[in-house]
Amino acid sequence: MNYSVMIVDDDEFIRLTIRELFRTAGINVISAGSADECLNELEKGFQGVILMDIMMPGKDGWDAIRMIQEKDLLRGSIISMLTARDVPDEKMLGLQEYVTDYITKPFEGEALIATVKEYFSYLEHHQKADKK
Repeated sequence: MNYSVMIVDDDEFIRLTIRELFRTAGINVISAGSADECLNELEKGFQGVILMDIMMPGKDGWDAIRMIQEKDLLRGSIISMLTARDVPDEKMLGLQEYVTDYITKPFEGEALIATVKEYFSYLEHHQKADKK
């Protein structure tokens, strides 16, 4: 299966930068400017790595994860926080099991690509194991 990356961030510059970074590595990117756009993509069947910002107006990243979990939309995906915050806040309590990684901005492009590719391998391995 070909997995994609979904960048969920209210900052259009961040979304465009990450889209270009992954495009040059041959990885498809879906952009979501809000928690609701992220949920919409998941409801349409998105599977892959979700790079979730925390600080967004309205529903923040933690709210988005809570809604993803409540609607059982995480199957076939991994969530990694991609945020300017150095440490998680108290809203993360109870959601730790749904977050695979916590990456702070600024990030190193090549390292982010390598990390996402590792997550793709993990998802592929688990998809094959689930079919057995």
